[in-house]
Amino acid sequence: MNHSLNLTLKIWRQAAPKAKGKFESYQISGISTDCSFLEMLDILNEQLINEGKEPVAFDHDCREGICGMCSLYINGRPHGTDDDITTCQLHMRKFKDGQTITIEPWRAGPFPVIKDLIVDRKAFDKIIQSGGFISANTGGTQDANAILIAHDDCEEAMDAAACIGCGACVAACKNSSAMLFVSAKVSHLAKLPQGKVETAKRAKAMIATMDELGFGGCTNTGACEAECPKSISISHIARLNREYLCANLKD
Repeated sequence: MNHSLNLTLKIWRQAAPKAKGKFESYQISGISTDCSFLEMLDILNEQLINEGKEPVAFDHDCREGICGMCSLYINGRPHGTDDDITTCQLHMRKFKDGQTITIEPWRAGPFPVIKDLIVDRKAFDKIIQSGGFISANTGGTQDANAILIAHDDCEEAMDAAACIGCGACVAACKNSSAMLFVSAKVSHLAKLPQGKVETAKRAKAMIATMDELGFGGCTNTGACEAECPKSISISHIARLNREYLCANLKD
């Protein structure tokens, strides 16, 4: 049944990357429990604009749980108080009437705040650019069944490829580690024939870039897996460690 909510929103406001930020509180009423979280923020921004105030800046694009841009820290959890979802898939039925909701950007050194709730996630792009691709010339496009791949390898590669690069794993980790993200990209390619050629080079390059950008080491707490909207398994981190160790032994 559809109900309406009256809420207090405690939102991080920061005018620019080097500006001093602070929390500001807003009252919002009549929010349908059928609303998504981002739709609720749209309603808030419409209210602020009508009052002649600066709207809250937040990232979004597909609103279908695919792009990973809607990176918000909500009441102490990346993407909010539900499991296996992005923020755009969070609905207001998960909240109670009269509740205070605290909304922050990702808190990680490699993800500096641009404005309000928007962070700069180019660090992930740089990690991908360092090795998350296949550079071997494979010729023309192959038919889907031309290269036989074991079913288990195919399934594992596809599970790893489900990573959308949202950064929830980094936000959840007390060391701001990007190991789950990097391991998913390495596993995705390492389990496919086309990616095996550069496996050793890829693991070394991506880990080196991750370290250079200031991401911390894995804490082994599993918080990254617990908060990942695509349920990427930390077993991929074990593979990344094996690939990295083997690459260094070969050298």
